[in-house]
Amino acid sequence: MIIGPRIGAAIGAARRNGINMNRTAGTPRARALSAALRETRRASGVGLRALSRQLELSHTQLSHWENGSRVPSIETVAMILAALRVPSGDRERILDLARNTTEPNWLTVGLAGIPQQLAGAIESERAASAMSQWSPMMVPGLLQTPDFTRAMMWDGTLPPEEEDIRLMVRSGRSEVLTRSDPLRFEAIVSEVVLRQNIATPRVMAEQFGHLIEMSERPNITIRLVPLETGYHPGLSGPFVLYDFPAAPPVVHFEHFSSGAFVPTEHDVNEHRQALKEIRKLAFDQSESLRFIEQARNDWESHDE
Repeated sequence: MIIGPRIGAAIGAARRNGINMNRTAGTPRARALSAALRETRRASGVGLRALSRQLELSHTQLSHWENGSRVPSIETVAMILAALRVPSGDRERILDLARNTTEPNWLTVGLAGIPQQLAGAIESERAASAMSQWSPMMVPGLLQTPDFTRAMMWDGTLPPEEEDIRLMVRSGRSEVLTRSDPLRFEAIVSEVVLRQNIATPRVMAEQFGHLIEMSERPNITIRLVPLETGYHPGLSGPFVLYDFPAAPPVVHFEHFSSGAFVPTEHDVNEHRQALKEIRKLAFDQSESLRFIEQARNDWESHDE
């Protein structure tokens, strides 16, 4: 492997200090870092081999960093960003990820945390073998139609070009459900989702039609929890449980302007048990789809 003198020195120093750079590869921050490095390079229009030649690095090593199987040092990340001439704001955001890849739990707050949270969620979806989501108030993002997403996101505060970028990112996430080795996705939603007036009747009808269509895929399960069930652990709020083929599972909580990835065994087990309790209250998929189809018909009638 060809390693430039500056990067070789940085890697050597990390090893001498006892840092195992592969140890952090499964953390949510590490996944977000790999996504940020990959997308930043692509946005800069620089090929993987061209960047490796510029930094005197093996393109295989760069590929490991971009796919998340290994984690670069902070110094290495800084050199990559400098070579790509990344603007200062984006550079600081990515360096912040690199500084904290060893932290298993990840909490971000404020508007500045949203892009990192989204990157972490996208990479978790990409790497997971299975994903279970409890969504008491909203159609899960992986199952949203573009028009529904646009209606949900629009509040008049975002420039049109930023709306388009966010919409494109969200729409591209669903590829994990249709790829050759698809993610196994279980969506458990509350009946209230069928009644939320998020968009026009036409868009609502199309959204529920899309749920019916996606439920025909063998890797997707959609179940509905009726409103009159009494107390259950899902009333505490939405969450997502990711299971990975070669890394510990992670629970993700996402709120209006903050979120957290939590891989601690106790929390994962507690939320896995909560899913079991919620499943006991949910209709089976066949019955759930009957209610969803009725909701689609009702929204279609409103559009006439």
